[in-house]
Amino acid sequence: MRYFGWREVVQRLASLWRSSLQLRTVAITVLLSSVAVTVIAGYMSLSLGANLFDASRDQLTRTSANATLAGQQVFDAADEGLGLEDLDGMMGDAARVIESVASSTGGTSYAILRSPGQDGARVPTDVQSQGLASYVDISQELRDTVAASTEQRTYWQSVALTQTTDDTAHPGLVIGSTLDIRGAQYELYLVYDISDTQETLVVVQRTLGLGGFALLALIGAVTYLVVRLVVAPVKLAAETSQRLAAGELEVRIPVRGDDVIATLARSFNGMATSMQQQITRLAALSQVQQRFVSDVSHELRTPLTTIRLAGDVLYDQRESFPPATARTAELLHTQVERFELLLADLLEMSRYDAGAVDMETEPTNLVRLAEDAIESLTSLAASKGSELRLVAPGGYFEADVDPRRIRRILQNLVSNAIDHGDGLPIVIWVDSDQDAVAIAVRDYGVGMSTAALERVFDRFWRADPSRQRTTGGTGLGLAIALEDAVLHGGWLEAWSDGDNGSCFRVTLPRVRGAELQSSPLELPPNDDVPSLEDSDG
Repeated sequence: MRYFGWREVVQRLASLWRSSLQLRTVAITVLLSSVAVTVIAGYMSLSLGANLFDASRDQLTRTSANATLAGQQVFDAADEGLGLEDLDGMMGDAARVIESVASSTGGTSYAILRSPGQDGARVPTDVQSQGLASYVDISQELRDTVAASTEQRTYWQSVALTQTTDDTAHPGLVIGSTLDIRGAQYELYLVYDISDTQETLVVVQRTLGLGGFALLALIGAVTYLVVRLVVAPVKLAAETSQRLAAGELEVRIPVRGDDVIATLARSFNGMATSMQQQITRLAALSQVQQRFVSDVSHELRTPLTTIRLAGDVLYDQRESFPPATARTAELLHTQVERFELLLADLLEMSRYDAGAVDMETEPTNLVRLAEDAIESLTSLAASKGSELRLVAPGGYFEADVDPRRIRRILQNLVSNAIDHGDGLPIVIWVDSDQDAVAIAVRDYGVGMSTAALERVFDRFWRADPSRQRTTGGTGLGLAIALEDAVLHGGWLEAWSDGDNGSCFRVTLPRVRGAELQSSPLELPPNDDVPSLEDSDG
């Protein structure tokens, strides 16, 4: 079993988040709904808790007031002739009456304490429920408040009731009031356990929590269904558009109903039909154009061969002609050669357009091809004042390529460099690694602008139409070179830096059918040729 690291998990989740509109919509809706439900549930919980506490406190306060009144009536009804020693018994009777009244609402304990600072004997003595001191702590603040009271009213304070059985704490309420016993002030404290109110609040909060979770689940499910109803047609439209882009021009989106999605589907289908018609028409025109170019090229070869034979005869005898006629024979010879090159290039492009190009690959040393190209163009470079230099640092120079096509790429690139090199040295780099072989041709001439660099591989396009060409090119050389490189599964890239010349780099896989990942040469390569700027050719 494969275990994923946290980084991979985060990456997978991030990828899923970016790619799934449905997930983002549901997640954001549930998140915002969670915030809203939490705020509402929190407010309701606080409000209900406060209301429950207030209701319980008011009820217990009334009960305490009734208990205080009942206890006071016991002392008021006592015979005036009772001695002080009989008041202790009266205190017990009053405590039982008070406890009886208070227990109707859950009173748990009581205490009747003489207020401090009074003159006279402490009779009757203080009484309280058994264990009250360890059960609850009646704060001094509450005692001072009750003792200082001059009115017959009650005072309350929230406390924690410690259970002796398990040392747990229950919420409680201590309510204090005063009793007048034979002119002495006593404080009556009733202690109530309000854990039942707390339990009611817990049940309400649990109900709110479960209801909130159920509501969020319902919101998530409804959002999922709604988003699916909306996203599914959009996803179908995206998949259909991808299939259209892949060439399946007959695919369409099913149309159901008359809503906005159906209108979108009908509009999309209309667009697809229009595109199919236009593409079909353009494909037919392209086929006609390709057939025309191919047929014209083939038809011109026969008369061109005759013209070439006649021109060669005239060219061979030009020395016997008058000067004007001899010059005409030379021009005829040159232009017929150029015409043959143009026809050959047109036929080659028509093969590429028709997809009828085959390669005959074999293991080939690209350094040898570069040397052959340099040798064939050395005289042309010398006539322009340029020196051809080969830099081959070593490596896996052999590759499974079509030598004829690679030789044609090199001749095109080097010929262009000679035309635009301004008599400066031209450097040809060859380098390789385990996966690829690269050849770069660098000149230091006029260079190209950014706009020219974007169109340099267009057919019949020249960076400077007014510039005289030494090699008599047809404007198809770089376009054919690019097709040759792509046919090998390679790259042909161009670089230029204004007046600092240009560089063309072709990168080819060493094994036919392999996919390129990088090039062994930089573009342009690191220039270690010294003093090129100072060279005069």
